[in-house]
Amino acid sequence: MKRFARVSLAAMLAAAMLLAPSLSRAQDVRGEIETVVKEYLAAHPEEVVEVIKTYLVKHPEAMGQVLAELLKRRPAAAGNPPAAGATTNGPAQHSAAVAANADALFSSPHQVVLGDPRGDVTLVEFFDYNCGFCKRALSDTLALLHDDPHVKIVLKEFPILGPESADVAKVAVAVRMQDPNGEKYLEFHRALLGGTGHLGKDQALAAAREQNLDMAQLDRDLAGDEVTTTLAEGMKLATAIGVTGTPSYVVGGKVVVGAVGVGGLKAQIAALRAPANEGVAAK
Repeated sequence: MKRFARVSLAAMLAAAMLLAPSLSRAQDVRGEIETVVKEYLAAHPEEVVEVIKTYLVKHPEAMGQVLAELLKRRPAAAGNPPAAGATTNGPAQHSAAVAANADALFSSPHQVVLGDPRGDVTLVEFFDYNCGFCKRALSDTLALLHDDPHVKIVLKEFPILGPESADVAKVAVAVRMQDPNGEKYLEFHRALLGGTGHLGKDQALAAAREQNLDMAQLDRDLAGDEVTTTLAEGMKLATAIGVTGTPSYVVGGKVVVGAVGVGGLKAQIAALRAPANEGVAAK
């Protein structure tokens, strides 16, 4: 019955669109369709649940996108309103947590470092390769690398969107282990986040192979302790500083949640470099 209901709804929508007489009536037809669909779903609420469940099983990355959007819309903590144009700045307890975990956040041996390794400002990004917002934010990271020669960018795999995300993250760690300079990792990173569709181990291995890595060594590394240690550290850090969605950033003592855009990230970096912050740790 549920399958029949889904087919009936799809057929009803298709028929309504096909019966639309002309584009000039698009607005009226759209209103009529919305009314019909609303009434139908009100009479069949179980179908909504079933459709959502089916979609999330096929597209688990959507849950992370919804979570990130909800976090962006979350009201600011009392006494800590967000700056104009900012999405979310971490409250005071985030700053304390960042300070308490500074070594692991900014200088861990279990991380990828891009840009200037001795940069005057460090930006840390927590990401998931199956996160749609992370894919969108890839251009922000690349723009920072291109425009700011003095920023240090740290990437932390944070695979929260299911087992396949974890599989991709494991391959990413193994790629990093063969590439201390980060050049091949960055190309691997761009290939995966710059693509479309849901990613799994096969796609990650294919991207690694394109970088002419030692695949036999990569297989051995996948079974080693470094992969487990790296991902466990990332999860522990995220929990400690209150990161629950991707992408999330740490800039200075602030946790910035969501794909805020390159302008938002540059504003956070510029604030740390402002004269008023001289002498304040940027890492």
